[in-house]
Amino acid sequence: MGGKYHHGNLRDELVRVSLDLIAERGVAGFSVAEVARRAKVSPGAPYRHFPERESLLAAVAATVAWQLADEVRAAVEREDDPAGALAAAAGAYTAYLIRRRAGMNLIYAEGLHGPGYTELHENTRTLTDHFLVLCLRLCDSPQEALELMEQLFTQAHGYGMFWLDGVFVKHGYTPELVVAKSVAAARVMIEGHRATTGPG
Repeated sequence: MGGKYHHGNLRDELVRVSLDLIAERGVAGFSVAEVARRAKVSPGAPYRHFPERESLLAAVAATVAWQLADEVRAAVEREDDPAGALAAAAGAYTAYLIRRRAGMNLIYAEGLHGPGYTELHENTRTLTDHFLVLCLRLCDSPQEALELMEQLFTQAHGYGMFWLDGVFVKHGYTPELVVAKSVAAARVMIEGHRATTGPG
């Protein structure tokens, strides 16, 4: 029988272990060999499910996009107005990035843009649609909505990376405070956008 994993179980375990490894070491610290070691399988075992490093990373990125979409959706549902929901979505992104060390930096990583990674692309669309739908309710045109969404993702990611890179740690900030600051900054950005473009 050869090992404790059967059929799809090993695939799921490899993705889970990869997520934990990235949370510990970041995307740059990811390696198939280390994933195999932590999963207690032979170095070649992952390649039975994932032909190359990128295909495993794409499966991990698809999981990250799905988890992010789920957390963003939950944050949005707790808010009554589009501006508050959009700010909460930005905060949810920052919180996930701090916790898992993965976000757009993994979803759009080099080598993961191929048409074969359909699950990743579909999950990414689900994630961005949560933001885009709200942005469209606050903007006068699709182009303005895309611009606002880009700004919010950039800001939310930046807050998370400042904490992960130690910038905010040196200021004594907690992850919770960083998330609160991300939400507050998103609100300022959204209100500033509404002031210049009108109520959509």
